[in-house]
Order: sequence, then structure tokens, then C-alpha cells
Amino acid sequence: MNTPGPRVVIDERVSESRAMLLLAGPLAVQQVGNHLMGLVDAAMLGRYSDAALAGAGVGNNLNFAITCIGLGIIMGMDTIVPQALGAGRTEEARRAVGAGLRLAVLVGLLTTLVVFASPLVLKLADVEPDVLHEARVFIYLRALGAVPFLGMVALRSYLAAHGKTRPLVLAVVIGNIANAGLDLALIYGVPALGIPSLGVLGAALATTFVQIMMLLVYWLAVRAIDAGTPRPPSTSADMLTILKYGGPVGGQLFLEVGIFGAATVMCAHIGKLAAGAHSIALNLSSLTFAFALGVASATSVRVGHAVGAGDLALARRRGLLGLQLGLAVMACFAATFVLLPRLLAGLFTAETAMVASAIPLLQIAALFQLSDGAQAVTAGALRGLGDTHATMIGNLIGHYAVGLPLILALAFGAGLGAPGIWFGLSAGLTATALYLIYRFLKGTRQK
Repeated sequence: MNTPGPRVVIDERVSESRAMLLLAGPLAVQQVGNHLMGLVDAAMLGRYSDAALAGAGVGNNLNFAITCIGLGIIMGMDTIVPQALGAGRTEEARRAVGAGLRLAVLVGLLTTLVVFASPLVLKLADVEPDVLHEARVFIYLRALGAVPFLGMVALRSYLAAHGKTRPLVLAVVIGNIANAGLDLALIYGVPALGIPSLGVLGAALATTFVQIMMLLVYWLAVRAIDAGTPRPPSTSADMLTILKYGGPVGGQLFLEVGIFGAATVMCAHIGKLAAGAHSIALNLSSLTFAFALGVASATSVRVGHAVGAGDLALARRRGLLGLQLGLAVMACFAATFVLLPRLLAGLFTAETAMVASAIPLLQIAALFQLSDGAQAVTAGALRGLGDTHATMIGNLIGHYAVGLPLILALAFGAGLGAPGIWFGLSAGLTATALYLIYRFLKGTRQK
């Protein structure tokens, strides 16, 4: 009997799985590390005051809902750089870095201005005065971090496409240590050193400083890849190419983050307990989602390399492999949310009422872990494929044709409050995931 055929297939699968894991692991650590800083901020602010926790949660979500448009635009590099490297067009990939950084500055400055004006939304939503005050303070200072944040996104894309993940992990480890230390000093104060307790202002200062520090680490790593070779100047055409792919991603992220931002404002309108519980559940869900984002980034790179090399069948296999890995990871988190909701909520606050309000939201969040992971990873695969319009359409259908009507009907029509909002979010994520999987399978079908 001739067995080499099956053996080759098995070896190839093992090789692809190993390559995916080697790239996804560090990228997941990097994504989790970024979210962990926000998680530490929330945990420390929760013990500072309930108003600080709710205000920073509202402010952070509103800030990111706006910044994510610029984030998506710069993420157009996730299509361009891997495909260019897969096709051997190294100079094109290097030009994309300069174009991405130029866009980061231009888009970041515009984002800063919009974020400064965003507290007007909270006034219209009739948010409680103490929560509104804390949110406004947080938003004004975090707006200054828009340009460094988008610069990090551009450099991260280039490093990930080259498989250079060590600097990303190093930066996020150092950043978390620095952020935790600065949070302790600035949120609660150090009287012996003359540092007053700054609350949400201290948390925002710490995060902005850490972002600038991490940007420097990324920049040094990119220079090491170039090995001192002068980079070819980027052109307006390079910037337009990034916009071509990144514009729809910006729309996708705005729609996705926007529905969660709207949910945050709705919870703040319901009351302080609902807003605080929502903030706890959203912070924990964002942390687990970060693992999926790491797998999504790796999937985007691996699919993009295959597309650049002209191998659509390989791109399909890599996309499905990334989806399987993402689902396995998120299934573990779903089980944790079901089994340990009280313990998880207790990490953020000692208030019994706040913990009790957060538990049902965490149990509902367990429902959409698989859907959330599936839509994130498949969106990454579609970026690698170059079909970024599909991700925007999927989020529009899932969150606004399915999710939003259910949110309004369950939260306010049926009187379920915050749990009704989270049931609607779960339905929207599920619909989005199904559409994106369909588009990826259609886009990689052999003709």
C-alpha cells in the first residue's frame, strides 16, 4: 500500500498549525497585554469610587468608538504588507510603513478634535452628574493619545507581517508594569512624594504615557528590520491604497464598537449600577476578545502571505485553521464565565450590589464568546484576502439589523434593562459571524 500521500497531508497540517500557533501566541499576548492595562485601570478605579469606575468605562468606550475609525484605516496595512511580502515585493511593504505613519498623524489629529467634543453625547443621554464629570476628565486627557496609538498600529502591522513578535511582547510587558505602578501612584496618590490622588485623571495620564513609551519600542524594532537601509519614500498612491483597504475596516470597527458604545450609554442612562456592571462585563469580555484578536492578526498575516504568493487554496486552509483555533480558545473562556462569574466580578469591586448586577451580564457574555471569536478571526482572514468591504457589511447587518432592534425591544420594551442589552449584543455578534464565514468561504472557493 502506498502511504506517502496521507503522510504528506498530515505533515503539512502540522506545519501549518505550528506556524499559526507560533505567530498567534505572541500576537495574542500583545493584544491581551493592551487590554490588561485597561482592566487594571478599571480594577483600581473600582476601589477608588463607583463613579470613577462608571465614568472611566463610559469615557473609554466613547473614546475608542471614535478612535476605531482611524484604527481601521491604518489596519489597511494588514492587507498590503503581508500580500506584498508574500509576493516578494519588499520595497512596497517598506513604503507602506511610511504611508501608514503619515496617515496615523493626519487621522490621529482629526480624531483628537472629535474626541474632545464627544462629552456632548453624554449630556444628551442624561448621564448622572458625577459619572459625567469623571467621564469628561478621562476623555479629555485620553484624546491626546490618539496619534501615538495609531502610530503603534502602523508599526505593529509591519512587525507582525515579518513575524517579528518579540518586540511587541516586550513592549506590552514593560508597558503593563509601568502602567500598574503609575496607576497606584497617580490614582491613589503618594503623600510622601507630594503626589495627590488624581482618580480617573491619574489613570488616563498613566495610559497615555505608556502608549508613547511603547511606540518608541516598536519604532526601534522596525529600524532593526530595515538594518539601517534607507526606506523608499512613500507616495500619495501608497496612502490611497491603505485607505482603499482600511476605509471599510474603519467602518466595520465603528459599527462594531459603536453598538457597544451605544450599549454603554444606554446602561449609563438606566443607572449607576447598570453602568458599573456593564463596565465590568465589558472589560472582561474585551480581555477574552483580545485572545481572538491575536489569532485574527496571525490569520490575516498567514492568509495575506498565501494570497500574495497566488495560492488561494492555501489561503482558505489557513483561514479555516485560524477559525478553529479561535473557537477553541473562546470555548474555554465561555466555560469560565459560566462557572466563575462572582469571582470575576469581585475582582473589580467589593460592592455586593454591583457584583450581583454584573453576574447575569457575564453569564450572557458566555453565550457569545464563540460568535465573538468567530467573527473576529474571520474578519482577520478577510483582511488578508483583501475583502475588507465584507467585514463592514457583516457588522452593519448583524449589529444594526439584528442586534439593535432586539436591544431596544428587550431592554426597554420588555423591561429587562442591562441583561436585555446584552442579549441583543449576543444576537448581533452571532449574525455577524455567520455572514463573515459565508463571505470567506465564497471568496476562497476554487473556480
